[in-house]
Amino acid sequence: MDSFPAEFADLLSRDGRRVLAGGSPHQDALADPRRRFVSLAGMIPEARADALRRLLDRTLYAALRPLEAPIPPEATWEMTENYGELLPKTVRVRTATLESRRTRAYAIAEEIGLVAMLRSPSFKAFVEGIAGKELRGRNGVQALCYGPGDYAGPHNDHHPELAAARGGYVDCHISLASPAVAHQWLVYAERGHLSRIESVATSGGITVYRLPFWHYTTPLAAKPGREDAARRWVLLGTFLFKQPRLVPAGV
Repeated sequence: MDSFPAEFADLLSRDGRRVLAGGSPHQDALADPRRRFVSLAGMIPEARADALRRLLDRTLYAALRPLEAPIPPEATWEMTENYGELLPKTVRVRTATLESRRTRAYAIAEEIGLVAMLRSPSFKAFVEGIAGKELRGRNGVQALCYGPGDYAGPHNDHHPELAAARGGYVDCHISLASPAVAHQWLVYAERGHLSRIESVATSGGITVYRLPFWHYTTPLAAKPGREDAARRWVLLGTFLFKQPRLVPAGV
């Protein structure tokens, strides 16, 4: 495979297309605001997902930038009271935000059709089918790649400084894990405790998040002797909820 299809719908399995058609058991899964996360297996056929992963390995991987935010020493040594620790978001991963046309990563992603697919009408329609709410037209796009030991520490993805996002928004992750990955997990909060866990080390699986909520991604583990080949790509779309149009009084 040399490029992504122009429409996300052309990647989907029969189960994935049922979301677009409105007949999936996962339809409107996040319409209840108390539900924050849904994991959808088999949305993209595995052979197709593997071909896309190999395409990204060949073309985009070298243009990703490392993102590394370790635990700062002051989080421990500047404490003044026991059990008063505060942990900022920690992370180690390779990434490209795909928002600036001036970057090499954007040029490559555009050339292989990734940007167009992540902004295609059928991708938005798919996420709306899970979210159960209408979404704004233009979404943010990003590509990440986890290698052995890469992770994202506990965080909630809340953006209170942004009026359009402070009431919540939706992320959709397309997972493309290589066969050399042993495991990687998403741990997330339910009723105030980080007590739920789901495997995200899938090839062709999709996860949809109604943010903000507390969660973290565990370090990616490689199968023995296969560390060099262990990677998990995540193709990410971020969508804001469409706000109701205000009609002036008396109209």
